[in-house]
Amino acid sequence: MEHTRINRLLKTDEFGQEVIVKGWVRTFRNNQFIAINDGSSINNIQAVIDFANTPAEVMKKIHTGAAVRVKGTLIESQGKGQRVEIKASEVHIIGEADPDRYPLQPKKHSLEFLREIAHLRFRTGTFNAIFKVRNALSFAIHKFFNEREFVYIHTPIVTGSDAEGAGEMFRVTTLDLNNVPRTDTGEVDFKQDFFGKSTNLTVSGQLNGELAALAFGNIYTFGPTFRAENSNTTRHLAEFWMIEPEMAFYELEDNMDLAEDLLKNVLQYVLDHCPEELEFLKNRLLEEEKSKPQKDRSEHNLIDKIKFVVDNKFERVSYTDAVDILKRSKPNQKKQFKYPIESWGADLQSEHERYLVEKHYKKPVILTDYPRDIKAFYMKQNPTDENGNQTVRAMDILFPGIGEMVGGSQREENLEKLITRMEEVGIPQKEMDWFLDTRRFGSVPHSGFGVGFERLVLFATGMSNIRDVIPFPRTPNNAEF
Repeated sequence: MEHTRINRLLKTDEFGQEVIVKGWVRTFRNNQFIAINDGSSINNIQAVIDFANTPAEVMKKIHTGAAVRVKGTLIESQGKGQRVEIKASEVHIIGEADPDRYPLQPKKHSLEFLREIAHLRFRTGTFNAIFKVRNALSFAIHKFFNEREFVYIHTPIVTGSDAEGAGEMFRVTTLDLNNVPRTDTGEVDFKQDFFGKSTNLTVSGQLNGELAALAFGNIYTFGPTFRAENSNTTRHLAEFWMIEPEMAFYELEDNMDLAEDLLKNVLQYVLDHCPEELEFLKNRLLEEEKSKPQKDRSEHNLIDKIKFVVDNKFERVSYTDAVDILKRSKPNQKKQFKYPIESWGADLQSEHERYLVEKHYKKPVILTDYPRDIKAFYMKQNPTDENGNQTVRAMDILFPGIGEMVGGSQREENLEKLITRMEEVGIPQKEMDWFLDTRRFGSVPHSGFGVGFERLVLFATGMSNIRDVIPFPRTPNNAEF
């Protein structure tokens, strides 16, 4: 007889049937009540065992964390907290868990402690809910692009180029670090390395994505990216996932339309398909916020915050107008911003982005036309404005509680302008000649953007630390599991 997944039993009304469940013990009370979870639901099913007729060697092995097989009759529960339960006729121990060593005991554990045992935290209700939401978002992203006939492209993880020009990259090498070969001038001789040149882990699939977009029209990538930033914060990871669509014949307005449509669509999918998980996470967040001062609590609960994004048309504002708003704002005038806004050209921080979304517009915001000097080399340049300001056709989408969720732009399709900009920022033309071919042969207006997947999961789950929305976080001095 096959076992039945617990999520199905929790929804059925077919009482009296004989069932088998397999899962892990969450709690065992009064030598009678076993709460079992198999990962299919954040909720457990209760099995009621007959103490007198269960072998003693089985009873003494029923501990939190043990894997069990329970056979019995599904009945309507008479107790509080559950609708159905199993009247057990057989209990079999599949895998034992020593209660003196198993770290997940039936009590509340801090998120910090659970990060230390990330290999086991999946077994908690909180992380069951988080990763079910992550799974739903991942599926919804593929579904969204597939329905719009985008081609899914796998771009390289090992690369010889730096898409952002940031230089904060992880080097990939097979050289003997105890005996590094060097050239006559004393530099590392990468010609003797595996790839015959200096290579790194990718910071973005964008440049390769552009190559595909200028053949297929519309493509997207969805894969891991890496940043060697020594940022030990609640918002940074060294390894994270990015969604990066690239579209030929798209200008900035088309780019913004697609990004807004994507975010609303995938968040609606989570609302539709993860109601139990969102309700659990909403209540977890409400409980957590009880300890905070009123001024630091969220204005909306988790579900309302998601609906806030889905139901509102995103406000589109130029960087220049946003700077004017921020300069005149009370927090800026009262010097409450950590980074005061004093003049045009400032690189906006999370506190500024959140002010625009949460206080000024009270809806998601798309900022456009940023100063050229604070953006990447590949962004399309606008004509110099009447004040002599040089901007690019960039766009960032800002979310409540998060700040930047999406960064994108129309790409510079003009070969001469692109080469000039590369020279200005010190990117060797010779190394990027393959990329420049897209501007030499059939160049067209094209656009794209990137969505940090973990930031999207962070928003949809209400978690406050990005390390809690990826299975095994990679951060400075931490590459465990």
